[in-house]
Amino acid sequence: MTSFILPRRPNLPSVIRSLILQKKENFRNTSNMAVGFQPASLVVLPRSLVPAFEKFCKANSGPLPLLGQSEPEKWMQPTPGAVPDIRTVCPQFKKYEFGTCTGCPISLEEYAEQLKDMVTFVLDCSFSLERALEKVGLPRRHPKGLGHAGAYKTTVPCAPVAGFCCPLVVTMRPVPKDKLESLLQATCSMGGDQGRPVHIGDPELLGIKALSKPDYGDPVEWQPGDIPVFWPSPLTSLEAVSSCKAPLAFASTPGCTVMTDLKDTKTLTHRLTPETIPEVHHISQDPLHYSIASASAVQKIRELETAIAIDPGNRGIGSLLCPGELLKASLSLSHARAVLITTGFPTHFNHEPPEETDGPPGAIALGAFLQALEKEVSMVVDRRALSLHRKLVEDAVEQGVLKTPIPILTYRGESVEDARGFLCKDGDPKSPRFDHLVAIERAGRAADGNYYNARKMNIKHLVDAIDHLFLAAQKIPGISSTGVGDGGNELGMGKVKEAVRRHIRNGDVIACDVGADFAVIAGVSNWGGYALACALYVLNTCEVHGRYLRKATGPSQAPGEQSWTQALPSVAKEEKMLTILVQHRVRSGGSGVLGMEVDGLPFHSVHTEMIQKLVDITTVHV
Repeated sequence: MTSFILPRRPNLPSVIRSLILQKKENFRNTSNMAVGFQPASLVVLPRSLVPAFEKFCKANSGPLPLLGQSEPEKWMQPTPGAVPDIRTVCPQFKKYEFGTCTGCPISLEEYAEQLKDMVTFVLDCSFSLERALEKVGLPRRHPKGLGHAGAYKTTVPCAPVAGFCCPLVVTMRPVPKDKLESLLQATCSMGGDQGRPVHIGDPELLGIKALSKPDYGDPVEWQPGDIPVFWPSPLTSLEAVSSCKAPLAFASTPGCTVMTDLKDTKTLTHRLTPETIPEVHHISQDPLHYSIASASAVQKIRELETAIAIDPGNRGIGSLLCPGELLKASLSLSHARAVLITTGFPTHFNHEPPEETDGPPGAIALGAFLQALEKEVSMVVDRRALSLHRKLVEDAVEQGVLKTPIPILTYRGESVEDARGFLCKDGDPKSPRFDHLVAIERAGRAADGNYYNARKMNIKHLVDAIDHLFLAAQKIPGISSTGVGDGGNELGMGKVKEAVRRHIRNGDVIACDVGADFAVIAGVSNWGGYALACALYVLNTCEVHGRYLRKATGPSQAPGEQSWTQALPSVAKEEKMLTILVQHRVRSGGSGVLGMEVDGLPFHSVHTEMIQKLVDITTVHV
């Protein structure tokens, strides 16, 4: 490659353009070299494909930010000079025939006749990760080869339009853990939407097998403790061009850009607000996974957590609180595909049924919202309580609390090995049926192997070993778990068992020994279920989190937002749920009253106030 001595920065745009104009292979990577002018990559397609590709770019604006095209269009037109004459003014191109790359011409002059019936699309390539890295004090990580930093095909599909159907391509930079949040804020302020990452963590979650083998370019140097962070890449356009199988098409070679006469707005700082400031949160270690949400969404979820932490029964739950658990649990659930919920605490062992009114309403409220998010939802309960829970779900559907029935399962295993077979297809840990388990007011196994109510009564004879599922999940990559409790003897509270033993009455005996990844502590466990549903609403109506979930592909406006609002907990729905429980002779915990009570507290006071407060926090617009 020929070397060039470049003049000082004020003259860079014209020099780079002159280098690109030369019809010889002497300059490849022009990215990150010009400031103030708009670098772009080009796609050249037959006129017949223009409407479809325009819609495809609009549907996938993260990897394909369209600046304009060489024919006037109603919704986007570049300023004069933005689109050069591609017959002679271009970097090296890739030539595609019926989806196959058949060459890399330096000049398109020989295709002048065909170009008369083709249109040039201009894609924005102005966002510079390197400038953002410099801004937060991180040195540039140079590719190991002489080319541009590597980019990778993923298994994430772009939103298809007509004949355009291709995977998302991403670029990656390794980032020290302690610089994650500052770098994200820098990239978002400098690059706007283009600066927002689409994944932080294990590359296999994107279907990338080896970071050392990029599909385009060369791998970037790594250092111990680095976290891989992925951004959408305009190289997605190459996959799109290949997918449409046009008789003839061209696209800019990776690493080569055209300098347009458009001013580069990405060099300006975007003002970040609480609705756009990204916060980074670690939600899984195996596989490594971080999620992001806006500062305003995070604040709302913290308010929800504070609201449910009141202690109406004076049990001392304040000593069990782990701030941030509701946020991490809801972030993990937001990424989940299939969720298994369990509930049931047979505290009234002298009654039939022995269940209490705390637990099932919260479980069904969470299930209803997960259904609205179009996730797979199932429940697992004690075998002796199967008929009861089926009736509860049927009545909940009839009363409009649930939209569709939730499948009810039972677990008959006696070991962690049996639990692995239940959780995974053919017992294979690489093929889990569920990726999140949630226990809401579910009896938890104590250190001595028994199950106790708050009065130290052993209820083991009424409880199936569903704890095995949570223990097995700890050793299956990709399955996370949440426990919701209000006394320390519930499944999942093993995470705070030392605090239970020290601060909760009878805690030395009743403390659950089985932990969950996230422990949500509430004054009444139902409140924890309601809060999880509300937190999921907050996250899925957060633009920052929503874009991260969909990997910057597909429509930005959530089509299910109206149904999400309807799926939120409400006083009316929870009153119906409690009425259903009373009809099936389920009693209140604590008092044992058969009536409109939960945990010994009258529904039409403390509980109605809490439900309304949670909904108000969730739906208020800052």
